[in-house]
Amino acid sequence: MLGPVILAASRSDRMRRLISAAPVTRPVVDRFIPGETVDDVVPIVRDLTGRGLEVTLDVVGEDITTPEQAAAARDAYLELVERLGELGLGTRAEMSVKLSLFGQALPDGHELALANIRPVVEAAAAIGTTVTLDAEDHTTLDSMFAIHEELRKDFPQTGCVIQAYLYRTEADAHRLADSGSRVRLVKGAYKEPAEVAYQQKSETDKAYVRILRILMEGEGYPMIGSHDPRLISIAQELARRASRKPDEYEFQMLYGIRSDEHLRLAAEGHRMRVYTAYGTDWYGYFMRRLAEKPANLRFFARSMLTRG
Repeated sequence: MLGPVILAASRSDRMRRLISAAPVTRPVVDRFIPGETVDDVVPIVRDLTGRGLEVTLDVVGEDITTPEQAAAARDAYLELVERLGELGLGTRAEMSVKLSLFGQALPDGHELALANIRPVVEAAAAIGTTVTLDAEDHTTLDSMFAIHEELRKDFPQTGCVIQAYLYRTEADAHRLADSGSRVRLVKGAYKEPAEVAYQQKSETDKAYVRILRILMEGEGYPMIGSHDPRLISIAQELARRASRKPDEYEFQMLYGIRSDEHLRLAAEGHRMRVYTAYGTDWYGYFMRRLAEKPANLRFFARSMLTRG
């Protein structure tokens, strides 16, 4: 299984330097990360929304070491909100945020991350959009859920992400569904120990379906984060059984992966949101995309060989 090896590489400074310096890397990265600045990504947002799609935007970056870096991340998102508002894209584009980028792992990180994310959520609400808190490794989740609960007191549309491969997630799904939360369900893309997470894809897939049923039958707004045709078909059937209308759930897929499927689902009347990342600190995000799916790794390897 190459996935765990790639996830380990995503935390390696040596591998980061090696892959980042390779001249063939950048054209491949562009498939998943279409730019480094707001100016780079705005045309992408316009193009996607012009095709009937919606967008969630992620300013990539992790493992910050100072409060000043956390404040810079906050300001980058505030700049993004300002641009979306100026362009009238607030109703078609939301934002995804990793709390590690906002200082969660620093001393007093829970309070720091909450203080940094709140103005972003406030600004997003002012232009008619919202923020979803991304899930990271299992040690960060209690803090993430607590921040999510706190933000929802004033901004109930604030979303969060849950990961099917964690044993705890079915219980989390029941709680979030009962509270009417916006919840993105993904399989999970971090290297987690067997004590807390399923290690086999088949077990994760089964858990994904169980959790998705909980969300569909609950009071919240499910967001199906998957490229798996089988899971997409199951999601449609579960939505039908739960008598959900097309605007009462949505599909989410990554920029650069199965783009034809994005358009097909939108053409069928489904809400289809494209997760679009941008920024200079792309390495960790890029490596997890490779680890998630063998096809992504084959694409990268083939491109490296061709361009090399």
